[in-house]
Amino acid sequence: MRRSRTVALTAAAAAAVLVVTGCTSSSKSGGSSSASGSAGGGANAATKSIVNASDKKGGTVTFEMKGTPDSLDPGNTYYAYIYNFSRLYSRALTTFNPAPGEEGNKLVPDLAESMGQQSADGLTWTYKLRAGLKYDDGTPITSKDVKYAVERSNYTDVLTNGPTYFRNLLVDNPTPYEGPYKDKAGGLNSIETPDDTTVVFHLQHPFADFDYLVSAPQTAPVPQAKDNGAEYVKHVASSGSYKFESYEDGKQAVLVPNTNWDKSTDPIRKQLADKIVLRFNIDQATIDKDLLAGNAQVDLVGAGVDPQTQAQILQDQKLKANTDNAYGGRLVYMAINSKLAPFDNVECRKAVQYAIDKVSVQTAQGGPIRGQIANTVLPPDVPGHQDFNLFQTKDDKGDEGKAKEHLKACGKEGGFNTVISARTERATEIAAATSIQAALKKIGINAEIQQYPQSKYLTDNAGSPKFTADHNIGLMMMQWGADWPTGYGFLQQIVDGRAVKETGNNNLAQLNDPAVNKLIDDAAVNPDKAAREKIYAEIDKKTMEQAVYVPLTYFKVFLYRPSNATNMASTSAFSGEYDYLNIGTTK
Repeated sequence: MRRSRTVALTAAAAAAVLVVTGCTSSSKSGGSSSASGSAGGGANAATKSIVNASDKKGGTVTFEMKGTPDSLDPGNTYYAYIYNFSRLYSRALTTFNPAPGEEGNKLVPDLAESMGQQSADGLTWTYKLRAGLKYDDGTPITSKDVKYAVERSNYTDVLTNGPTYFRNLLVDNPTPYEGPYKDKAGGLNSIETPDDTTVVFHLQHPFADFDYLVSAPQTAPVPQAKDNGAEYVKHVASSGSYKFESYEDGKQAVLVPNTNWDKSTDPIRKQLADKIVLRFNIDQATIDKDLLAGNAQVDLVGAGVDPQTQAQILQDQKLKANTDNAYGGRLVYMAINSKLAPFDNVECRKAVQYAIDKVSVQTAQGGPIRGQIANTVLPPDVPGHQDFNLFQTKDDKGDEGKAKEHLKACGKEGGFNTVISARTERATEIAAATSIQAALKKIGINAEIQQYPQSKYLTDNAGSPKFTADHNIGLMMMQWGADWPTGYGFLQQIVDGRAVKETGNNNLAQLNDPAVNKLIDDAAVNPDKAAREKIYAEIDKKTMEQAVYVPLTYFKVFLYRPSNATNMASTSAFSGEYDYLNIGTTK
């Protein structure tokens, strides 16, 4: 799941980072995971237990975010924080256990009464819906609504933000199927609904991770009669414990309890708050102040406090006790556009790999507390990761000599001009791009930084191959988290050449290596977990051999949890963010 000011850390912030590096680093696998509660807890408590566990009802829980989301429509989003937040008002067939650390990686049935039933040949998956499910208007939820939700999110040029796993996996019948907005004949035959509580998926080939796939909000039911495409976001039909009271584009969304939600059909939701408010376009410094004051409970994006706030917190033991620093299966990297000259020459891509001073980039991002230096595509907490470094430099500070050798080998000894894209709202992303810009200048590559809003970054800018070609964007700043906690869930969308899309593209490098594509397919059908993980490691190495991605850091969040927020748990399933499902407030 894809995951800023133009200055780097202040001196005070950098100093604070150096002081605490040895004591605050905590991977998601560190310590024992437990769903038991903890009051207050201390630093990193929410990575191991639920902090301030409570069933207290009432109050308003406030989420704030810098910028705006790609969409709150469950079928038209691809950010981890919206996958997480959308579970308040939508229920997928399965979801992740609302628990800290590794316990949060465990799948549980949600809309379905149990995990999927796989046929002996692996080509069919069947799910039965729980009895008594209703939308917020009281009408029954049926299997046809789940089928329609998958069709509208995977087979249309109207909703383009999300992934297209289903489209790639399901039997293509009828051919071609143009999606529900164009084809009114009844939809895909490869999704059957023999009755109102049964949905059956027919696959082109076995797919071991299918239970993970249906945890995506793309399986959250949508009543066809109420769907009007891109405008549906303004009146989403709720299947979750909360419903929309109001939605103001660019300003805020307000959720209130769904009175037709039945706890007996939903063992994982609590429905505690009287109101949930999500405020958009809030400056990061303001978000941080609101969190410290308890005026907001959650920074929705979950990327962590800004550098100045980080420095303040790390110098105050009382504030630091309310922080969580964890990995979450995320990689911070720069994609190199393999379809844009001169980066269509692997030697030019290798020149970039050697030129970058990763220590400088790490410092710009907030220091080691925000992530260890990366050399692979797969992060260390994703199954299949193996340590290797194809572009090793002394102390990870770059090698100008080797970079110039490869630049000469690609026929650009005199250098060239290119563009680096980054997201306007992400101060550390722009700071990292600025560091990269300085390193590239030393070898003659003049890289102009262009900023774009995160809500359109993948639909209109970096994720549009035509836009990148038209605007000479050869380098793209990016952060990526696993769609689900397996090697396939991390790799497929960013390395499979068949995943490249005209808009909403996540394979920013436009890598299309037949050997990599075949390995992706091999992993998908292999029933042996250990064998799949070996394949993922091989995919990682082949991708790095193509030099299309520059791994920068294995990202770590540094989150602050207000003392008045209850049921706070840092979850591995959602990139180290807090699990948003049951957060309440003592206010």
